[in-house]
Amino acid sequence: MTTEVTQVTVEELATLMKKAAGVTVDPRDLERRADAPFADFGLDSLGLLGIVGELENRYGRALPTDAERCKSPRAFLDVVNGALATGA
Repeated sequence: MTTEVTQVTVEELATLMKKAAGVTVDPRDLERRADAPFADFGLDSLGLLGIVGELENRYGRALPTDAERCKSPRAFLDVVNGALATGA
């Protein structure tokens, strides 16, 4: 039996930022400044939309539209992980 991972980590978000938006960020910096605006890391709304698309493909379901409107890594992870935990 396999267990499906239903939580996006800070490390995974940093990887997705590089893959979907070409933005390189140290996961430790992302975690330390989790409430800083995505713009401070060089990520714009189009890049965030790319990350949402990657996650939707990975998990085979749509994420709430709130995910693409999040302004900070912490807010984004809260919305995404909440949706994945509840299956919403």
